[in-house]
Amino acid sequence: MLLGVLAPRRRTGVGLLWHDNPFVTRSSENRSVSSELVTARLRLRPWTNEDYEPLVELFAKPEFWWYPMRRGLTRPETALYLIRRLAEQNRGELVDWVAEDRATGRLIGHIGFGVPDAVPEILPCVEIGWRIGPDYWGRGLATEGARAALQRGFTRLGLTEVVAICEPENVASVRVAEKLGMRFDCQAKDCADGFPLLIYRLSESEWRSGQTERRD
Repeated sequence: MLLGVLAPRRRTGVGLLWHDNPFVTRSSENRSVSSELVTARLRLRPWTNEDYEPLVELFAKPEFWWYPMRRGLTRPETALYLIRRLAEQNRGELVDWVAEDRATGRLIGHIGFGVPDAVPEILPCVEIGWRIGPDYWGRGLATEGARAALQRGFTRLGLTEVVAICEPENVASVRVAEKLGMRFDCQAKDCADGFPLLIYRLSESEWRSGQTERRD
């Protein structure tokens, strides 16, 4: 997934408000993406200034940013990342949630929506992304959080379609997209580094059909 790549890779000032995106309906009554979500094991909440030090520790791990950075982030890079996230959140743009472990309150990653402006060839669109710290891999947390985000997006935020973006080598991320019921759509390239990417899509109608099948 690309959502949340290093801030300088994102084009300055590029972000879509709800009313600017053709994959968001105008009929949604509650478009507050900043309100929190709670699942069995996760708390998804808005970004705050107090997230800086936990992010420094988490973002320094190369495994966390291996796709697409192939390295961890420095303190200044993490500061810029958080500044951009807070600014996007305050402007009412599409932005993901901080992911916390409910049992400990520990910040373990981020999950939610954004605009993949590092892949202009597929714009306009809304991306759903997930990035969980390596200490929490293999527990299904990315899938759990992303499912909650999709439910919020399709039932309360007015989304009509989302994409997921994965590098082919990132098998775990591809598996999450498939578990969410997303279908492979096409191949693309990261505009900054030229990495090959796999694009998965899920429409609101496909999501609702999947919800019915899961209940049955």
